[in-house]
Amino acid sequence: MPDLAVDSLINKLTDALAPLFHSSDHPIIVGIETGGYWIAQAIYNHIQPDTELGKLNITFYRDDYTKIGLHPTVKPSSLPHNIDGKTIILIDDVLYSGRTVRAAMNELFDYGRPDKIILAILIDRGGRELPIQADYIAANMSLEKGQQIKLDGPNPLSLSILEGEST
Repeated sequence: MPDLAVDSLINKLTDALAPLFHSSDHPIIVGIETGGYWIAQAIYNHIQPDTELGKLNITFYRDDYTKIGLHPTVKPSSLPHNIDGKTIILIDDVLYSGRTVRAAMNELFDYGRPDKIILAILIDRGGRELPIQADYIAANMSLEKGQQIKLDGPNPLSLSILEGEST
């Protein structure tokens, strides 16, 4: 099992992503609410790039929205005015089935047509149901059936492994 110290995982992801900001491309950092956005903010603050930070709320793009009876308080997404032709660094806390990332990409394309989407994940726990893979991963982790990883925050950020139904 990898080290669950969030700061060291964020530093590892930040170090891996830093070279992307030395190009003339100026990628946009976009975090998936809530955990992905907390991580995106931390990376943005570490790198201090000449770029923008966005937040996606994918509630209405989830394929299980009606099935599991979500009754969320939906907050709007916040993206730069124009993402057409831009490189997006999409950040989330945990990659599992791939469905959250699929929903996030659907929403991104409602805002425009980015040139490229780069996926950066704090923890990849395997178990894909869709053919989605991260470009950058801070840690890989295998969990038992029924376990899930939870990111708490935003100050301080901490990870825990919970027993219960996986999502």
